Amino acid sequence: MSKTTLFVLIMMIPFPGKAQNPVSNQKMTADSITPAFFQLGEVQITTFRKSVIKDRVSQVAMETYNKIEVGRALHLLAGVNLTASGPRNESMVSIRGFDLRAVPVYMDGIPVYVPYDGYVDLARFTTFDLSAIDVSRGFSSLLYGPNSLGGAINLISKKPSEKIEYSGALGMINTNGSRGDLNIGSNLGKYYFQAGYSYLHRDSYRMASGFHARPNEDAGERDNSFRTDQMISFKAGWTPNERHEYVLGYRYQKGEKGTPVYVGDDQLNPLLAKPRFWQWPVWDKETYYFLSDTKLSATDYIRSRIYYDTFKNTLNSYDDASYTTQTKPYAFQSLYDDYTYGGNVTFGTAVIPENLLKFSVHYKSDIHREHNSNEPVRNFKDNTVSFAMENTYTVTRKLILIPGIGYSIRKNDAAEDYNSTTQMVSDFEKTGASTAWNGQLGAFYSFKENQKASFTIAHKTRFATIKDRYSYRMGTAIPNPGLKPEKAVNYDLSYSGVFFKALSMQLSVYYSHLTDAILSVNNVTPGKSQMQNTGAAEFMGMEITFKYDFREKLSVGGNYSYIQRHNNTNPAVLFTDIPDTKVFLYTQYKPIKPIRLLASTEFNASRNSTSYGTKAADFTLVNTTVSARLWQYMSIEAGINNVFDKNYRLVEGYPEEGRNFFVTLRIFKN
Repeated sequence: MSKTTLFVLIMMIPFPGKAQNPVSNQKMTADSITPAFFQLGEVQITTFRKSVIKDRVSQVAMETYNKIEVGRALHLLAGVNLTASGPRNESMVSIRGFDLRAVPVYMDGIPVYVPYDGYVDLARFTTFDLSAIDVSRGFSSLLYGPNSLGGAINLISKKPSEKIEYSGALGMINTNGSRGDLNIGSNLGKYYFQAGYSYLHRDSYRMASGFHARPNEDAGERDNSFRTDQMISFKAGWTPNERHEYVLGYRYQKGEKGTPVYVGDDQLNPLLAKPRFWQWPVWDKETYYFLSDTKLSATDYIRSRIYYDTFKNTLNSYDDASYTTQTKPYAFQSLYDDYTYGGNVTFGTAVIPENLLKFSVHYKSDIHREHNSNEPVRNFKDNTVSFAMENTYTVTRKLILIPGIGYSIRKNDAAEDYNSTTQMVSDFEKTGASTAWNGQLGAFYSFKENQKASFTIAHKTRFATIKDRYSYRMGTAIPNPGLKPEKAVNYDLSYSGVFFKALSMQLSVYYSHLTDAILSVNNVTPGKSQMQNTGAAEFMGMEITFKYDFREKLSVGGNYSYIQRHNNTNPAVLFTDIPDTKVFLYTQYKPIKPIRLLASTEFNASRNSTSYGTKAADFTLVNTTVSARLWQYMSIEAGINNVFDKNYRLVEGYPEEGRNFFVTLRIFKN
């Protein structure tokens, strides 16, 4: 056991004392830490209940900036960068240099990432039924469970508070896209329910005027860029009294999309000579879940989550841009039929004065089933168990210490190989269980009500995914079932404060050191690579967020992010997809009460699209929105994104949307 782990174990010992809660001035109990929003959907480390600037994107912010996809909503935050997988037309984010494999995505605390590769396409997750999105960086609650190497993202659904609540919208996106959503809720005291439906469709998106015709793309409307996403959600809650709450929920997402063809200039990119003609007619996800909260006494509680999640995915590779025939050697139909089930239980107690202890246990079983048409199904199964303990110790009215420790074990119970020559399925070589320790410690100090500082250190891990261990990567790689977990130690120093009652600011500096990073090693055998634990790296950077209210009618704000990433193992192999600098600024003006004018701009520095240095150029975007309250329960808004029609890219060879407009009519009662 390392010295760091031993130190964290010692810090887990409850500390006796008589200090009071620094915020509420009341003794800490299980009942005094109730968070806002949908309580059972939150997973958080309890510190000061009031925060100057939270790592949270609220429903108001999503609507104000017209962010209808989760990835683009998250991009509003400092330290979060919108990224993309161009060849798969997937939207993702990176948090302080860590991608979604290291920053898992949850819905009300339930994992929703894809079992096979640990990713999830955030463009398929719309914001229409969300009350907030919480982001943890580095020092994330161990109660999330395993794999939070760089943090966690939690999508929090709505919960009604009135007898009848509703919200909805109808809108037009350019001339060939539409959106619609309706959410209805009712809280009758002992019972409540929330239901929602949403629809988002685009025939295509328009290229910027600066893009000129290329092979496989004639400019104008981007070929094969269609999408349709529908979502149905429902949950019903029962609160027989103040000490009990039970929720049954259901969520169904149905999606389909095209993948635009590569139109770049990289001579080393195989897609330049051999373009892919891909479409995804099925991207469906279905989740059933049960949540509960039982307060055993004034100091003790038990919370639980039980879930069953399915993921169905179909990829069609066609002969050419007609997307009609599949006769050539590279044409195929690939089908995934995955499911996940599991749950977790958390016990919390404040029986020891000034300490809030939390113990949790997680179990998760991931089943991945894949095959190409006319081939047998291959089965993969991982079982993961995780234990965690956190303690919130109120040292004084100003100081809180939060240590935590966790242990996870993952065992592979099925992994099948397929030989296309013999057309036989066989088992991969068996491997032993993989284990990982996690530990962290945070110190949070409040100088005064609106001046706070914190220092955190977190040792986190990530298990290798099924794809990391078993994928042949279309015949170019050798599987490695024995991959060990990646490790990272994340340090963070932050300060936040309010000055002159109008200026809010938050400053963070951070450093992460990675070891056993899973990297592709070339020519393990002639012409073939293998994923191996050969990587060591360091990420470091800073973030500044600010907001200034000049007066009731005018406010400005924004954030600045800077990051450096160093590949210590092989400096010639570059990290990709993230700019070292991102700046976001906005101005909001309300000339009269019903009218709001909003202008925002963002700058992204250039970023590497390949490990050998192909770049996507820097860009600056300007967006504008005007909204008006028509009457008590209705408003209308319209806006223009990419006002100056910038021809920009997140990935070289995959241009983003040019100038586009939207008009949205909203109704609401809450």
